[in-house]
Amino acid sequence: MGKWIALGILGVLVVACLIGGVFVASTYNSLVSLDQKVQAQWGQVENVYQRRADLVPNLVQTVKGAAAFEKDTFTQVAEARAKVGQINAAGIANDPAAFAKFQQAQDGLSSALSRLMVVVERYPDLKATQNFRDLQAQLEGTENRIAVERMRFNEAAQAFNTKRLSFPTNLVAGFFGGRFNEKPYFKSQPGAETAPKVQF
Repeated sequence: MGKWIALGILGVLVVACLIGGVFVASTYNSLVSLDQKVQAQWGQVENVYQRRADLVPNLVQTVKGAAAFEKDTFTQVAEARAKVGQINAAGIANDPAAFAKFQQAQDGLSSALSRLMVVVERYPDLKATQNFRDLQAQLEGTENRIAVERMRFNEAAQAFNTKRLSFPTNLVAGFFGGRFNEKPYFKSQPGAETAPKVQF
């Protein structure tokens, strides 16, 4: 009879281990799936920021031709674009400090572009050229895409963070160390209570 009790206890332990293993595997796989959605959305964010960075030299050259005496502004735009280019985007979605540095560099470029647009206001002939109007439309479209992709990234990060911080998923996530770090969110620039406008 003791033999049957021992086998019964062993059977219960085996079933409990199997259930625990299935739970851990299922939780791990769901975290991987949500993490991949965040990474894919991060790729979209990088894509639209790269599009903006690619537009900047054309925009600066177009404005330079009409506003040759605004060298300080052109230098600020060039330096801000260079800072954006120096950021290594690998792993940013998992590293809050690198994410903050990336956002700070992008905010710097946004500010420099805003100053460039103020310069443009002084040159009505420039605003009338077709090339400038085309660049204006592309930049406005890109800024809209940036806003949309940042919002989508935040939504993907929220879904991941909600799952990751929920009990008992947080125990499984904690077991894997930094593999499932909480994702950072895009936040508005300080003083951004008033919506930025790109005006040409």
